[in-house]
Amino acid sequence: MAERTGLVTLKGNPVTLTGSEVKVGQKAPDAELVANDLSPVKLSSLSQGKVCIITSVPSLDTSVCDVETRRFNVEAGNLGDAVMVLAVSMDLPFAQARWCGAAGVKNVRTLSDHRDAALGKAYGVLIKDLRLLARAVFVVDKQGVVRYVELVKEVTSEPNYAAALDAAKKLL
Repeated sequence: MAERTGLVTLKGNPVTLTGSEVKVGQKAPDAELVANDLSPVKLSSLSQGKVCIITSVPSLDTSVCDVETRRFNVEAGNLGDAVMVLAVSMDLPFAQARWCGAAGVKNVRTLSDHRDAALGKAYGVLIKDLRLLARAVFVVDKQGVVRYVELVKEVTSEPNYAAALDAAKKLL
């Protein structure tokens, strides 16, 4: 499994990312994740015919992930049905469902990568020593091609919302 260093820090400390780097222009990798009801979900089954914003976050129960997912929830409500927004973390599906209920998040679909770290490995955002996902945003077009990638350099920082949303809007 490929390892990359020097790209991301956590509280200023460098971390090693495991998995393949995803680049703009390539076919979006597929990954099997776990829905809040514990059913298996393939990314490819969700994004067919839609623009898809995929966010990877360390944990919904942390302040920055909470702010980010709530912000994308508001933005997703403004984008309409042609765009699907996914938030993927290593949180257990039960915790994701609880968090969504408490936060009133209905426009972002949360998925868990806790079982196999499939998205983490396929998208190159698995933090090796912590088994958490680095903060990243991927925008995939209706044909399943990656059109935007942001790997947030400091895990405790928010992504560039405007750039990700602009990339998604251009695909509509």
